[in-house]
Amino acid sequence: MKAKTVVRQASSSHAERVGGLVYELLSELYPDLGYSGEKCIETARTLLAENEGVWSFLATTHDHRDVGVIMLNECAAIYSGGQFGEISELYVVREFRSQGVGEQLIEAAVTLGKERGWPDIEVGAPSVPAWQRTVDFYRRCGFDEVGPRLDLRIR
Repeated sequence: MKAKTVVRQASSSHAERVGGLVYELLSELYPDLGYSGEKCIETARTLLAENEGVWSFLATTHDHRDVGVIMLNECAAIYSGGQFGEISELYVVREFRSQGVGEQLIEAAVTLGKERGWPDIEVGAPSVPAWQRTVDFYRRCGFDEVGPRLDLRIR
């Protein structure tokens, strides 16, 4: 069954909602890293207020419950021919998964990407096999696997 949700672009006034959902995502993916809900909200507030190359969309039910979020960044690379989009976070509340919410968030990202003239949108998915369902979701949405993403912490 498809969830009846509306996806709208978030602004800085939605920072608490965006940051709260991203905190849920990070807590699920990395429970031992000790992410702070307050820090996630503070960071969301800063990123959404600056509004330079960062966008967010919220999926909300008819009774105003936030059930999904996507964060997008504009990046640049020669291999991409210039600017392109990157999904840095995408989260759907557990009981709303497999109900089309994630697809709606991807559709919002694609619409923004077309408006921005991006040739593509990239995403780094979590490791397989633990998160195979996540990789399968992105593949169903039309993403191709082009290799893993690695991270070097410099702070």
